[in-house]
Amino acid sequence: MTDHPHGEQGAADAPHTEVWHGRASNRMQWLLASIGAACLALGIELAVDSAWTSGVAPLAMSVVGCIAAGLLVLFGTLAFVHVAVKVDKECLEVRCGHMGFPRRRILLSHITGADFAPRVTPRQWGGWGYRWRPEKGTAVVVRRGEGLVLLLGDGHTFTITVDNAEAAVRVIRDRLRPAPTGRTH
Repeated sequence: MTDHPHGEQGAADAPHTEVWHGRASNRMQWLLASIGAACLALGIELAVDSAWTSGVAPLAMSVVGCIAAGLLVLFGTLAFVHVAVKVDKECLEVRCGHMGFPRRRILLSHITGADFAPRVTPRQWGGWGYRWRPEKGTAVVVRRGEGLVLLLGDGHTFTITVDNAEAAVRVIRDRLRPAPTGRTH
């Protein structure tokens, strides 16, 4: 685990906040999104300014293929260009991309533990995005680096790549502990 500057949100000496926010982003996804936009533009260019002598069917297949591939890559990458995590008194909420979709909300009552993962990579999960692997659980991976691993009551795990994951672990563990009871004499 690494040390974070004093006073940073979620730091050990910082005052306990009602809501913890974390975020992670991946600038590489913008490159992939631009490739998707280029495929989309190629499909539109073929549809508008085409002099194919081979016939309409190959032209239509090329246009539809380029547009479909472009839209898939463009929106698929933009959905996972960043992730935002919020932990409040009741739940943890994960939102992906600019529209906040896909979104997952996990009640703290369904979380049995939280662990810090110093190195989560897209390669471990089969790529970027919302991932599921039977032997590992579910993950939202937007970049390589530190992550938060939630142990859920149903025996599954949920991993999220997020900056300052250690602080998220501390906040979740604090909220999972039972409140101290007053002593009676």
